[in-house]
Amino acid sequence: MSDDLTTRLRELAESGQRPSSVSGADVRRRAGARRRRRRTAAAVAGVSAVTTLAVALLVNLTGPDQGERPSPAATPTTVPSTVAAASATVDLTRRVLLIGGRQLPVSAGTVLSPTPTGRMTVTARLDTKAVPGRDAGVAGSYSVKIPWVIELRADDGRTTFLGGLIYDAKAAGNHDATNGWIGLEPAQAVWLYRQLRVGDVIDIEDGGPSPSALRTSEPGGTPEAGPPSSTPSVPGGPGSGQSG
Repeated sequence: MSDDLTTRLRELAESGQRPSSVSGADVRRRAGARRRRRRTAAAVAGVSAVTTLAVALLVNLTGPDQGERPSPAATPTTVPSTVAAASATVDLTRRVLLIGGRQLPVSAGTVLSPTPTGRMTVTARLDTKAVPGRDAGVAGSYSVKIPWVIELRADDGRTTFLGGLIYDAKAAGNHDATNGWIGLEPAQAVWLYRQLRVGDVIDIEDGGPSPSALRTSEPGGTPEAGPPSSTPSVPGGPGSGQSG
């Protein structure tokens, strides 16, 4: 091997052993830049994937025929009923009180003092209630006692009551004779008094053509579907008072 070739090979070997001209700081800076570029690329890819998924979900939920979908407001919904059933119903037109399949003749308020209508609740039960004589259909200003009273109140504050007709019992089922309360024959009143409790609901209705007045099966008797005409005894009797 010639001296020139040997010299050249030695120079070439020495040049391969020379340290890099790039400093350590530059190497670290370039490595950090590469890491940031990789993180940025990964973040962009993640955002793109989430956006694509959201668009796909929106399309699936709405669909291409969104304009043909029924409005949510138009979709019928079922709401559980919480309205309490009435324990009794008073039909002012027919002058009857309906309870448990029975019909009890009643007399209500006159044209000048009509009976309030609507849904009412039993608020008290009284053996007797003192009212002005004119309220009971009796001439004069003195007070009289109505037996077997069931007081009623509507949600709007209107009040009335059920009670026994002590001076004009034949008015029940035939004509209206009170100043707005609902009267029954005494035997019917005490029977009804025993059936209803505080909190029971009574519907008072008025409407429709007025049929012929309800008649009893015999003078002084009770309707065929009604309770016995004899007046059962109640502990304490009229005058003792009861609110529950």
